[in-house]
Amino acid sequence: MHFNRNTTPAQWRGTTLAALLALGLLAGSTALSTAQDGPPGITTPTAFAAFDPSAPACSAPPGLSKVLAFAQDNEREFMQGVDHGLAAAAKDRGLEYRRAVANNDAAKMVEQVQLFLAGKVGGVVAAPVDPASLSHSLQEIMWAGGYVGTIVPPPATSLLNAPQYATGKALTDAAVAYINDKLGGKANVVLLTQDQIEFLAPRFAAMRDGLKALPGVTIVADITPNPVNKEGGFATMSTILQAHPDVDVVLGADTVVLGALAALEAAGKARPDQFLGGIDGEPEAVAAIKKPDSPYKASISLSSPVFGYAMGQHVADWLEGKSIPQAMDILPSALTGANLAQYEADLADPAAVYADPARRDAYLRMYGNICYDTRDQYVNFPWSSEAKL
Repeated sequence: MHFNRNTTPAQWRGTTLAALLALGLLAGSTALSTAQDGPPGITTPTAFAAFDPSAPACSAPPGLSKVLAFAQDNEREFMQGVDHGLAAAAKDRGLEYRRAVANNDAAKMVEQVQLFLAGKVGGVVAAPVDPASLSHSLQEIMWAGGYVGTIVPPPATSLLNAPQYATGKALTDAAVAYINDKLGGKANVVLLTQDQIEFLAPRFAAMRDGLKALPGVTIVADITPNPVNKEGGFATMSTILQAHPDVDVVLGADTVVLGALAALEAAGKARPDQFLGGIDGEPEAVAAIKKPDSPYKASISLSSPVFGYAMGQHVADWLEGKSIPQAMDILPSALTGANLAQYEADLADPAAVYADPARRDAYLRMYGNICYDTRDQYVNFPWSSEAKL
């Protein structure tokens, strides 16, 4: 499945980026700000109760356009899935949809979000390149009454995360079972990590914890590819193979493990009895799992079209004055050859998943309530349902 559509970065009615530059409106973030600095949000780590869908509605935010905008970090398949879900929700709820791709350029993303602010868009979903540099711009949108949804880091009206330790554990459990059942309890393992991102570090702690229980396992490499994408995974794995040519297991995000698979194949070191496993349920990983005798054995689904669709619905609800969740878990599930058909159907039609409470609850868990009148209670701490408070 491919989520690429011939979409372009944010399109502005009657005002192009070139025109804004000519007017000197990009000289600094304050030049585009439409709101004074406002409340800091909830900065103390807090456990939210379950979302109450019957919570009373409140005021609809005034003066905002019925636009859902996506500030997208890059074009990896996981983010294409978010785009697919957001676009579908916007269409179903009568919102204009705009997308701006930063291509991993943090300064460019700040510029794009400032343009969303200037355009008084009603809701912005952001996958930040650099959370620290984007934080104030997202707050400006919330202070102006708009919705902000973020994929993992704060601040946000509604923050999405995965239970990261549970996500890493789900992949590790599958790998451990394979090592015991197929490899006699012995394996040379490569961990392709993202420990530099504090919000994702627990998934790799879970991998190390699970593998420690197997005395026959040797972690021959525990490293963060640079960049964290398919090319980075290929380059890193190519280097590892020079020192450790016999690798049995590779674990990490799908995008880097797919690169590692390509490196194994290029070096003639790919074997049917290997266990390569990733996180995100990316379409290319799903395709690799389907191939006969593939080393790629499992991916942990964090269905981005489904949560993208949910976030798009929440934008529409926000603009109507309804109460929406303050936080949302995207729940991990292990994809194997046995359950791929239903997963692919859900990827293709996230609206059907969202409309079916049982199917939706298999992917999403929602917490807290917030609406326009309580917008000062936005999430401004690194929320996780796994946090011990």
